[in-house]
Amino acid sequence: MGDVYIEKGISEMPLTAYNDTVMNTSLVIESLEFFSSMDDIFDRLLVLASYIGHRFIQFVEDLALREFDRYLENLVNISARQHLESLRHGICKSFSEDSSSSSQSYISDRNPEFYEKASGRRDELLVYPRSEIVQTDSSHAAVSFISKGLMLPLYGLQFAWRLAMSCWRSSFLYFTSAHQRVCSIATRVQRTLRGSSDDIGWLQRIPSMPSVDDGTERFLELLAGIRKGKHELPDSFVYLLIPGLFSNHGPLYFVGTKRFFSKMGLACHIAKIHSEVMNGYRSTTVSVEHNAWELKQYIEELYWGSGKRVMLLGHSKGGVDAAAALSIYWNDLKDKVAGLALVQCPYGGTPLASDILREGQIADKETRRIMEFLICKLIKGDIRALEDLTYDKRKEFIMKYKLPAEKIPLISFHSEASIAPGVLATMTHIAHAEVPWLPLAKFGNEESDNIVQASHQLPVVIPLSAAMAVCALHLKLRYGEKSDGLVTCRDAEVPGSVVVKPDRKLDHAWMVYSSRKKNASKADASEMCEALLTLLVELGKGKGLN
Repeated sequence: MGDVYIEKGISEMPLTAYNDTVMNTSLVIESLEFFSSMDDIFDRLLVLASYIGHRFIQFVEDLALREFDRYLENLVNISARQHLESLRHGICKSFSEDSSSSSQSYISDRNPEFYEKASGRRDELLVYPRSEIVQTDSSHAAVSFISKGLMLPLYGLQFAWRLAMSCWRSSFLYFTSAHQRVCSIATRVQRTLRGSSDDIGWLQRIPSMPSVDDGTERFLELLAGIRKGKHELPDSFVYLLIPGLFSNHGPLYFVGTKRFFSKMGLACHIAKIHSEVMNGYRSTTVSVEHNAWELKQYIEELYWGSGKRVMLLGHSKGGVDAAAALSIYWNDLKDKVAGLALVQCPYGGTPLASDILREGQIADKETRRIMEFLICKLIKGDIRALEDLTYDKRKEFIMKYKLPAEKIPLISFHSEASIAPGVLATMTHIAHAEVPWLPLAKFGNEESDNIVQASHQLPVVIPLSAAMAVCALHLKLRYGEKSDGLVTCRDAEVPGSVVVKPDRKLDHAWMVYSSRKKNASKADASEMCEALLTLLVELGKGKGLN
């Protein structure tokens, strides 16, 4: 009964130890987590210290329990061996009784006292070896238990060392994570502050790029002649005007220039491509490559329909698309295009687009979401149209596709916007709205009818020139660069081209939008475009290409 009670008690003990181990394991997991504040760290350290003490006591108890189990197991083995020994003794005894029954009867009959002494001596010989075995096993178990007890301090030191190493690793990981976060924030701040300082004018720093020539003086001479009524632009070409970004939101984009050219009897067209949308809908696949392919198709239609070569004049992103068409499809267009004039074109990129969409700077994701909302939701455009104008995208494209500057006349036109305080109050006429009006009788002459017709239209104006002035001031103060408000002068110069840079203050939108108050003493956008195309024709004749 005693053995059964002990085994029952022992069988119940592992379940209790297992529950304690599960609870202690969850406590270890909670105590080794990283904490967000120093107060939580100190509280957790106190909990961890109490847990260490509890675990040490539990360790001693578990060790004693294991030794006790081992001692009981030895007793069971000893009892089993005793049983086998007794069984063997019984077999030997029966065999000896059978073999010597006659001799025993003979001895007992002859000498009874000698027989009793011999039997007692034999029993003593059988019992003494078993008792010695039991004493030897018991003493060995006691020595093992004592040695394990003496090893407790060593086990405690080992446990303390592992705990100290775990705490050190946790602290090291915490400080490493904090250091990485601080370095990441510092890198973001530095990247934000530097902005596009290392990218502006990157084309001029590449030794393999061809140099540019200054054609400003000849341009001003041609412009002065045009203002005096001397028009030398030939009708042997088709003139194609390529608008820039968000051209579908500017109804007057290049309209005045086209009308001016048509009055001179010249074939002039405005390219029906949209730099930010495709087929009237916002698309995620619009890119410079797509616009270049679309422009190639348009040029081929004009060439095969008229039999005349095409002169290209692209403004802003329209110049980027035109240059991309010549770079990618030069073998198909070299006999169809007579020249290319790039007006205020971000050929090398623009710092505004790069600063807005640059990854790795402060609030880069939030800024991108805002621009996606403005461009994709409000303007119904595509964010990739703006991405194509960043320095990274322009570098990738220019290095991949080379513009044949030595095989075609090229002109790069750039200007500087005025940052005077008076410009901030300037309103720019970008469209007109039709106003319902009662029908009036016609007066019989054309001038009176035009006045009546004009009264049906209401001009739509926005402070676009003021916005350009603010952007130009920003680029001047931050980078020390001259710009038209969107494109710096250095990024607008195409390697291998003839550069035209007038002293007149012109913002980025001046070339394409009409002004409510025309200044007769200065050339307008149509006359500037005619002077640029006339200079382009002269360059082609000088190279023997026209």
